[in-house]
Amino acid sequence: MGFSGFSISIIVLVFFVVILLFKGIKTVPQGYNYTVERFGRYTKTLTPGLNILNPIVERIGAKMNMMEQVLDVPTQEIITRDNAIVGVDGIAFFQILNAAQAAYQVSGLQNAILNLTMTNIRTVMGSMDLDELLSNRDAINERLLRVVDEAAHPWGIKITRVEIKDINPPANLIESMGRQMTAERNKRAQILAAEGLKQSQILEAEGRREAAFRDAEARERSAEAEAKATQVVSEAIAKGDVQALNYFVAQKYTEALTKIGSATNSKIVLMPLEASSLIGTLGGIGEIAREVFKGDGSSGTQRQASRPPVVKPGDN
Repeated sequence: MGFSGFSISIIVLVFFVVILLFKGIKTVPQGYNYTVERFGRYTKTLTPGLNILNPIVERIGAKMNMMEQVLDVPTQEIITRDNAIVGVDGIAFFQILNAAQAAYQVSGLQNAILNLTMTNIRTVMGSMDLDELLSNRDAINERLLRVVDEAAHPWGIKITRVEIKDINPPANLIESMGRQMTAERNKRAQILAAEGLKQSQILEAEGRREAAFRDAEARERSAEAEAKATQVVSEAIAKGDVQALNYFVAQKYTEALTKIGSATNSKIVLMPLEASSLIGTLGGIGEIAREVFKGDGSSGTQRQASRPPVVKPGDN
């Protein structure tokens, strides 16, 4: 059975409609947005999922990745404010928020972000000294993020992070910094040693002052006691009591003998001693003891009568 011209036309039309349907159905993967152009002009944005287009007048324009992306910033040389030349590289993270702006506001989005980041790195770090670069990375990263994000905002993107990876000074500058660090540490060590010596000398002086004060106080009390004893003996002699004088002389006599006997270089002591004088001195000490410890009058008289008479010096 042959086909007529009309049948063939219907078949061709159905086939064309099927092709148009397949061309008009677009599936957008997760994390992407597609822009749609009608006669070359942007009309809408396709979101992830199943979308239907008019394939006759509409077509897909740009396929934009909406996920956060990373951009490696290559190494570049920067002249700091104090004329030091350093090599700096970094990394930038960005995310497209508006697919239409990212597709039609700038040509070559990643290249634009890269050049914008490198330019601002030179601007920000070139206005700082080398010491500030090495010690204030957080402040540098924060300032770069703020400047680059503000500049890239019309492109429909968000700069989420800008990080400086490495700062590489030249070899001779690193050597100079090492010598400077060593000198600074030696300086701190000398200051600490001097401070410790100062404190030890202060403590030693305070110890000597305290010892001298206590020695002076002890000598003062000893002198007061000596003066008091001398005064008591003087008063006893003034009252006619020679026994107190005998006790005082015997005490000094005994102390002198004790010092002579305790000397390390004294083995044998030969001294002419007058026996009667020593006996008289001891007799004076005994007489004082009897006067101090005597009880009532009668018992005291009996004890005194029962004791032998005291032999005084010069009576024998």
